[in-house]
Amino acid sequence: MKKALFYLITLSILTLGLTQCGSNTKETGKPYSIVDNTIVFDEPERIEGQKSVLQFSVDPIDTVRIGFIGLGMRGPDAVNRMTYIKDVEVKALCDLLPERVENVQKNVLEKKSLPRAAEYSGEEGWKELCQRDDIDLVYICTDWKNHVPMAVYAMQHGKHVAVEVPAATSIEECWQLVDVAEQTQRHCMMLENCCYDFFEMTCLNMAQHGLFGEVIHGEGAYIHNLEPFWEYYQGNWRLAFNQEHSGDVYATHGLGPVCQVLDIHRGDRMEYLVSMSTPSINGKKLAKKMMNVDTFANGDMTTTLIKTNKGKTILLEHNVYTPRPYNRLYQLTGTEGFANKYPIEGFTLKGENLPEGMVPDHEKLDYHDWVPQHIKDSLLTVYKHPIVAEIEELAKEVGGHGGMDFIMDYRLIYCLQNGLPLDQDVYDAAEWSCIGELSAASIENNGMPVKMPDFTRGDWKKVNGFQFATKKITTD
Repeated sequence: MKKALFYLITLSILTLGLTQCGSNTKETGKPYSIVDNTIVFDEPERIEGQKSVLQFSVDPIDTVRIGFIGLGMRGPDAVNRMTYIKDVEVKALCDLLPERVENVQKNVLEKKSLPRAAEYSGEEGWKELCQRDDIDLVYICTDWKNHVPMAVYAMQHGKHVAVEVPAATSIEECWQLVDVAEQTQRHCMMLENCCYDFFEMTCLNMAQHGLFGEVIHGEGAYIHNLEPFWEYYQGNWRLAFNQEHSGDVYATHGLGPVCQVLDIHRGDRMEYLVSMSTPSINGKKLAKKMMNVDTFANGDMTTTLIKTNKGKTILLEHNVYTPRPYNRLYQLTGTEGFANKYPIEGFTLKGENLPEGMVPDHEKLDYHDWVPQHIKDSLLTVYKHPIVAEIEELAKEVGGHGGMDFIMDYRLIYCLQNGLPLDQDVYDAAEWSCIGELSAASIENNGMPVKMPDFTRGDWKKVNGFQFATKKITTD
C-alpha cells in the first residue's frame, strides 16, 4: 500500500503541474487530441439500430459446436479442455500450419475416440471455418494482431466469439469489437483466465460478503520473465509487437480480477490513467539478439495508475524482461481488510467481521500482520466460491494453470447452454485491453493523464454490481 501511495502522490504532483500549463485543445497527429492537458481519444456514438449488449443473453444452445483457430501454444490445451465438458462438439480446427491441425486431431480427438474435426489451414483457412453453418462458437488462440479481424469476421457470420488476451491492441480495435458485437447481437468474450483463479474467486466472494469493508484500491500485474519462452512464439510475433509498442501491452491478467471486485461498468467505471516506464535495457538487448534491430519501444518496467468514477484506484505493473519471481500482485485494500496473493498469499482482517466462532478472541488479531494460518485456511474453506466448490476436483484433474482455464471454459459453455449473460462481456474485453494504447500515450507525453473511453456509452450505471449468472431452479 505504501508503494501505491508513493506512486499516486508522485503522479498527482506531475498531473498538477501539467494542468497548470493551460487549457487548450491541441491536435497531435495521433489518434487522440490533448484537451486541458488531458489526452482524449475519440468516442464514436452508437449508430441507429445498434443495441447495447450489457447483460446480453441468447436462447440456450443445448449442444455448443465449436471451431478453434490457432493451435500453437494455447489452442491444443483449449481443445482438450472442451472435450471434458458435456454437450460440446469440436466441429473444426484451423491453424496456419496444417501439421498443427493434424497434431490436435491425433493427440486430442482420436485419443479420446472423438470424431475428427473439419480441417483448415493457410492464410485464409480461418475465414472458411467462420463461414460454416454448423458452428456456434469460434474460439481464437492466435497472435494478437489477428484477434480483432478474426473476431469481427466470426461475429459478422453469426458466430459467438471467445478470444484470447488481449482481445484488441488499439482503441480503434476495441471500438470495432464493441460495435460489431452490438450490431450483430453476438457474444464476444475475452478469455481472461485469471478471473477464475481459485484465490481470486475466493477473494471476490469475500469482498461481496463485506469482509474487506469497501474495497478502495486494487493492484494487479504481469511480472513474468519470458526469456526462456520468446523463441516459442511463431515468427517471433510477441517480441516484435513489444519492439514496436510502449506501454502496458499485457494488462488484462492483473486488471480483470480487480475490475470484477470494483464492479467496473456495473456501477463504477475507470475514468483516467497515468503511466510511466523505465528505459528499455534488457528488451533492447533481446531485440538485437533475436531480431537484429537497435530500437525497442517497450520499457523494461511499466507502472500505471487508474482512477475510477467513485474515486477508487488501481495500480498495474508490467515486466517481462528482468529476473523476478512470477507475480500478478493481486491485492485488494478495503476499509476493513486486505487480501494479497503474491508474493505472500494471505489476509489482514478486523476480527469482528469474521464469521462467528472462527476467532474465539477477536482482540488477539493483529491489524498489522497476516491472520494466522488456521484462520486463513478457514476463510479459504468458508468463502470458497460456489463455482469453484462445484467444479474444483474436475478442474484440477483437467488442469490449465492449475484448473482456472478449465473453470473459464466451463463457465463459458454453462452460460451459453443456459441462455445466460457471460461472465465477461465485450465491454470488459475493450476496457481491459485498451490499457495498452492508453498507457503508451501517457508515457509518450511524460505521464500526462489519459481519459479512458466509456465503451458502454453511458450504460455502466445500469447494473448494480458484478455477479456470475446462474440458472434459476424452479420447484413445483
